[in-house]
Amino acid sequence: MATATKLFEVARAERARHAGLRPFLTGLSLLASDAAALSLAAGLGLLAWNRVKPGIGVEASPSLLPVLAVSLVVYAWLGLYPAAGMSPVEELRRTVLGASLVYLVASAVLFLTQGAATTSRGIFLTSWMFSLLLVPAARAWVRRACSRADWWGVPVLVIGSESSAARVSAQLCARPELGLRPMATCPAEEAAALRGLAHAGIRHAVLAVPLGSTCWNTLVEQTAEAFRTFTIVPEVPGLGSLWISARDLAGMLGLEVRQNLLVPANRALKRVLDLTAALVFGLTALPLIAVAVLWIKRVSPGPAFYWQEREGEQGRPIRICKLRTMYPDAEVRLSRHLASNEAARSEWERYFKLRRDPRVLPGVGAWLRRTSLDELPQLWNVLKGEMSLVGPRPLPRYHLDRFDEAFRLLRRRVPPGLTGLWQVAARSDGDLDVQRSLDTYYIRNWSLWLDLHILARTVRAVVSRAGAY
Repeated sequence: MATATKLFEVARAERARHAGLRPFLTGLSLLASDAAALSLAAGLGLLAWNRVKPGIGVEASPSLLPVLAVSLVVYAWLGLYPAAGMSPVEELRRTVLGASLVYLVASAVLFLTQGAATTSRGIFLTSWMFSLLLVPAARAWVRRACSRADWWGVPVLVIGSESSAARVSAQLCARPELGLRPMATCPAEEAAALRGLAHAGIRHAVLAVPLGSTCWNTLVEQTAEAFRTFTIVPEVPGLGSLWISARDLAGMLGLEVRQNLLVPANRALKRVLDLTAALVFGLTALPLIAVAVLWIKRVSPGPAFYWQEREGEQGRPIRICKLRTMYPDAEVRLSRHLASNEAARSEWERYFKLRRDPRVLPGVGAWLRRTSLDELPQLWNVLKGEMSLVGPRPLPRYHLDRFDEAFRLLRRRVPPGLTGLWQVAARSDGDLDVQRSLDTYYIRNWSLWLDLHILARTVRAVVSRAGAY
């Protein structure tokens, strides 16, 4: 923890490095990314519609400059520059809604004026659709590419007890793409010295102090005097973090928590997404599944598919199907390997996976598992309504038995998923604690936006094959 003297040293160093420019440069890089993505979306929209209606030229496309300029203004209004500390799911929601709003208003203006006669509706529609994909993807790439740069992000001071401040600081450092860069941690009792930091480039603070702390009121007042903005990190177990809104209840602070899982319309939208995507992906994947079946049979005699009973929503048993990636005597091979290898047994007990798994078929088995394509037959379970595209993975009984009953009850509130937050965030490297944490986060923060975010990350995870075995 930094003393007052140390804090001023940090502040002087930040001022010497022009730390105040970091938010500007971060916002500028995201603005440039948005401008490039929107321009590319307009160009691809023109090319795509030209394939549908040959002869459509540039003169039939809507004017790019007004749409581009208004889009950037709307994004700024939505707080997307520099968007420090904004979750990827919220960023996705704002970029999609912002682009949709701009195109909707521009469409209304064009179609209510003489511009409708010279504007191609098809180009307008395809440009909008490309923008929904390209803008979030470009932003994610910029965040990953720039997050380690010295100029990236907003400098912050983390204030709190030694343990809580260290925990918050470590989590922010582990996610530099969020854009909140801890410069130092400060004990609550040193807060009186914070006033001198406001002019040194550190203009944002994070309070990691329990709400019932005896120094709470004084600390808030001192922080409010020293910093333009500050974020409170309350320790409230059991609450989600994405869909919470502050409410003024007769002068009292209230936190409104939206239980999206309990809204019938949300569940209906999730089901529509499941059906649509499962049909599209299923038909597209049929040739790939056929090739995998022939490859499996060539490597190992026996059936190419593997069926297993798992636990579904509300605890109902379901039978899921996978492409077989293991030898027919897989359980015997595993038992023999674990009995003779203590390190492998320890790895199995922690992850329920092995990096060097003696059960896996050579070639086809390893490839299917690294790409997660062995799960493709479960699209049938999605079509039947037993599973969803996104949700906690349906786990074998021996795996579930390692979790406490409270967590298992929480998992039963949602249908199991073909992919999930654990699979894209930790892949095979997540132990039982990581699995519990990520599944809990997904269930308590569920929304259609979170599902779309996970689906996009699933594509990247499958292509990169990082962390899978």
